[in-house]
Amino acid sequence: MNILHVTFDMRIGGTEMVIKNLIEGNTDPSKHMSIFCIESPLGPWGEQLKKKGVPISTKARTPGFDVSIITAIRKHIKHHKIDVVHCHQYTPWVYGTMAALFTSAKVVFTEHGRFYPDSTTWKRKLVNPLLSRCTHAVTAISDATKQAVAKFEHIPINKIQTIYNGIKPLSAVTTKTTALRTELTLPPEANVIGTVARLDPIKNHVMLLRAFSIICERIPQTYLVIVGDGEMRQTLELLTEELNIGNFVRFVGYKTNPTDYINLFDVFVLSSLSEGTSMTLLEAMSLSKPCVVTDAGGNPEIVKHKVSGMVVENDNADAFANAIVALLEDPQQQAIMATQARQIFDEKFDVKCMNAAYRELYENISAS
Repeated sequence: MNILHVTFDMRIGGTEMVIKNLIEGNTDPSKHMSIFCIESPLGPWGEQLKKKGVPISTKARTPGFDVSIITAIRKHIKHHKIDVVHCHQYTPWVYGTMAALFTSAKVVFTEHGRFYPDSTTWKRKLVNPLLSRCTHAVTAISDATKQAVAKFEHIPINKIQTIYNGIKPLSAVTTKTTALRTELTLPPEANVIGTVARLDPIKNHVMLLRAFSIICERIPQTYLVIVGDGEMRQTLELLTEELNIGNFVRFVGYKTNPTDYINLFDVFVLSSLSEGTSMTLLEAMSLSKPCVVTDAGGNPEIVKHKVSGMVVENDNADAFANAIVALLEDPQQQAIMATQARQIFDEKFDVKCMNAAYRELYENISAS
């Protein structure tokens, strides 16, 4: 089978990681899979795959509906004798489905996440049922995302399959983690909680900082490490001063490889208002970290409450703080949850699980 992935670009992100993992899951990444990007620049992961010989086409779309994108994708389908067009996200789905019309290629649409608050438009209400009829399989990265796609994209729920994101398990070097602790001036005996997420309103770092101020009052020797950058950084830094917790918070910015930072955490936290399947949450679980998360989107499907971590009410600083304190005050429970987190990761969220699920999907629709 020849598979074409249609996406926005191949910058560093969750959707792009899924595509990269699917391609690298092949015995030879240069064979059978290719990519078409509807935006430019291509992005670092795209450049990496290109060097490995993966066929990648890029055509930056113009504002509005760009018919030339359809023509370009169709040309790619015919030239590479594509059997399955796998469209990632909504706009690539529109272009990819229309390009595949009147060809032998089958279409897969994957929804990777939803905006918050979620919504729909009258155009989608009219168009999506028609697109759905021309689509051979629809997947979502969590059951919560599946429900949202059915509700807001007007696609029959029995046509949507949940396939969780999968990643390669991380491997940390203890000496690097120790050096990092020194670099961040974290006392040897201090508790460290942390998160990895872009500094965007949807990640709700404001609630996280308010919860952390409560934690500081109850367990003074606790530090918060925030990995990521974005539009909220200045607002969040000002809030730490307002809450008088600035000395205990470390903003370290965006890191291409956050492995050693995650390994530094006693507890990984995710305060998002909305999530599909968080890649950084999976990374933390692969490093055997107990997690405290909000009950947003796919979070409760990934973290089993009181088994591999704690799931609390969305946007509730008191509840979030209480859950973290409970773990920090019970090292034995931390250790049990750490073991469970890795076990659940191995069973459900290893990249091999995701790759196998998509291979089966491609084979089934190709045979139909």
